[in-house]
Amino acid sequence: MASGGGANTRIELSTRTLVLVPCVVALCFIALKLLPVVLVLIVALMLVGTLNPAVDWLTRKHIKRTPAVVMLYIAVALVVLGICVLTLAPLVAQVQSVIEHEPELRERVADTLSHNHYTKQLGERLRNVEYGAIAETNASQLLTAGTHMIELVAFLLSAYFLALYITIDRDRLRGGLFALTPRAYHVRLSRILLNLEAIVGGYIRGQALTCAFAAVFTWLVLMVCSVPNALALAMFAGIADLLPYIGALLAVGPAVLLAATQGIPTMLIVGGILIAYQEFESRFIVPRVYGQVLRLPSSVVLISLLAGGTLMGIPGALLALPTAAALRMLMLASRVALPGDCVDDERIRARDEQAEQQYAEQAEGAPADQAAAIAVQISEQRMRQDGELALEVPMTSGERRAP
Repeated sequence: MASGGGANTRIELSTRTLVLVPCVVALCFIALKLLPVVLVLIVALMLVGTLNPAVDWLTRKHIKRTPAVVMLYIAVALVVLGICVLTLAPLVAQVQSVIEHEPELRERVADTLSHNHYTKQLGERLRNVEYGAIAETNASQLLTAGTHMIELVAFLLSAYFLALYITIDRDRLRGGLFALTPRAYHVRLSRILLNLEAIVGGYIRGQALTCAFAAVFTWLVLMVCSVPNALALAMFAGIADLLPYIGALLAVGPAVLLAATQGIPTMLIVGGILIAYQEFESRFIVPRVYGQVLRLPSSVVLISLLAGGTLMGIPGALLALPTAAALRMLMLASRVALPGDCVDDERIRARDEQAEQQYAEQAEGAPADQAAAIAVQISEQRMRQDGELALEVPMTSGERRAP
């Protein structure tokens, strides 16, 4: 508060402000220090949202929840381990082959490019590439890289086992969350949790499918065209497919360069087929795999990727889209109308009041965990009635259906 007149101005801060500001600063500092722990929790929750539908399917087959969770997580671990056993040894061998024969492969690619007038300059530059920076790599840098790899494996294992514990103890954890929330907001909270599970789980499952499709298709194309080191290139293409926009370039570029060793016609065929697949994936596969899970405008997608990549690098870019979709869903759950949205407020609010009244009648006197289960059941019933996410997702002006 400012007081006084003329040149004398005095600023007074309330006791609440004096207490709140240091607390906020301290919380931000603690969050930065605990960022790895926060990332482990986020990845674990994403795994929970991805595997929950499978757990629910097993429980509907009259398998108790705990055995179903253990069976599913063991099956996932065995599948991942099997893929590693079947592909890791050939992949390492092919990567070693690429490293050992790199000068020969580079010379063959440069010769092939030099025979064409349009690619001659590129071939000469490729032939004269210097590896001074790589040659200067010392033992300490290799040790650092190995340490980072061990940390990544430990990070993933921690997230995996944390997801297992959260899934097994879901009811008690959910009951604790609902116990901290006023009952007037339980139905809305359950609707938010269902939508978060749909967004995150759908995104991860979609990423896994599109990456697998990209890797298998790339491997088949390279094998048919007799391109060397097809498995290593296909695995790299599958991993690169995780990254929107730039992933397509990373997936196609190395494959086209190595295809040049088989001649310009092979390089053009491989490049054309892989580029056509990337277009087919973005136009047909991705919309059908993700469905209505993300439903973000292109501008929001681009801004989210830039922000996530700038703040946290590759992990930030991978988490950007589900985070943006979750934030948009939270805004809609708060009934904040976005520009261009067309929402029937009266109809939605009437349905919200009806669901909350139904919950109040059924959950009266029930403990927190049972009340949470009732709220989720009511929200699931509404989701099935709507035939979409539990949250009423408004349509943008370009998506409005005719009456």
